Amino acid sequence: MSNNSKKELKIFKEIMTQFIVEDDPLLAMLKWMMEQLMQIESEMKVGAKKGEHKSERKSYFSGYRPRRFDTRLGTVYLMVPKIRKGGYVPFFITERKRSEQALIAMVKEAYVNGVSTRKIERLAKELGIENISASQVSQINKGLDEQVKEFRNRPLQKEYPFVWVDALYEKVRDYEGKVVSTAIMIAYGVNLEGKREILAIEPFINESVESWKNFFIKLQARGLQKIALLISDAHLGIQKAFKETFLGASWQRCKVHFMRNILAHVPHKAKEKFAAKLKTVWLQENKKDAQVIAQMIIEEFGKKFPEAIETLQNSLEDSLQFYHFPQIDKRRISSTNVLERINKEVRRRSKVVSIFPSRESYLRLIATYLMEYTEDWEVDRCYIQPDKLQQIMEIHKVQLQKAA
Repeated sequence: MSNNSKKELKIFKEIMTQFIVEDDPLLAMLKWMMEQLMQIESEMKVGAKKGEHKSERKSYFSGYRPRRFDTRLGTVYLMVPKIRKGGYVPFFITERKRSEQALIAMVKEAYVNGVSTRKIERLAKELGIENISASQVSQINKGLDEQVKEFRNRPLQKEYPFVWVDALYEKVRDYEGKVVSTAIMIAYGVNLEGKREILAIEPFINESVESWKNFFIKLQARGLQKIALLISDAHLGIQKAFKETFLGASWQRCKVHFMRNILAHVPHKAKEKFAAKLKTVWLQENKKDAQVIAQMIIEEFGKKFPEAIETLQNSLEDSLQFYHFPQIDKRRISSTNVLERINKEVRRRSKVVSIFPSRESYLRLIATYLMEYTEDWEVDRCYIQPDKLQQIMEIHKVQLQKAA
């Protein structure tokens, strides 16, 4: 036997000895083997070992995330490597995503409640859960509800320079079995590291000032103290509630929603031409030029479309607040488009269900989708450069001190 072979055999015996003293040697051995496989696979995906400098590397390691994995030998808890570009899921992990678990539970709940439509029946067959038991569903829901609760109540950072708010509406069966439209308000923000997060997922009964105030107070209770700019549609009560809870912060009325509100007062035949002119207001390089263009439109169309022009005049200033942040690409902070794209994708994934069997199942499914987005963003590159965000918050701090 060569010296190298003897050395390798010695190392192998030492590793085996460590397993023998474990409570469950086979499970410990399985975990060790999985860890070795993850290391090899992730290094192949990155094109380099951790800490190794190579010009031809494809990506970079970005820490670890804990992952529970159930096997026939028992449950193991793995530290899965995180990779910046494209993410990483070990080839041997076939556990369903949280969102798929939520969908499974929701489909079964629909059966239990007697709303097994053809669409629901087809879903059950596709997911392979025709014979899933009520106790299994209960167990799935319990685990998911704990994760959703933890995510919705997790501590937030003190400062989020930019926060977007928008609503999702779906048809849900209430406790009496009636189908009602139910809203979930979603807050999405960029933290000081430039990373995106889903900050809040809150069911709403109505859009009163009190409801919105409670929404913002909950954010504060979780640690959020300062926002430089909130971007949203003109939801009822949102302006008043936001100004009362986050003193000195600015509110940007979504320019896209605002344009729709204005165009609602323009005859169909004139819409396209008028919309093209109206759009130029928010394409200007600075606020002063935008106001000049807006005034020209007001003078030109004031008599022709009086209601549209009145709407423009009443809220023009609110729609131009993004100009006070010239460091940032105005396309990102002038509308809620970024959040609407996320909501659109969530709707696409959830539209397999015509009517949700309960508000709990609706919240559970939407929350699990949004949790997965936040996890993906953790390893994405910065959405906005951190130095620009720091500069904005320093300016905001000075403005608050002057106003005090």
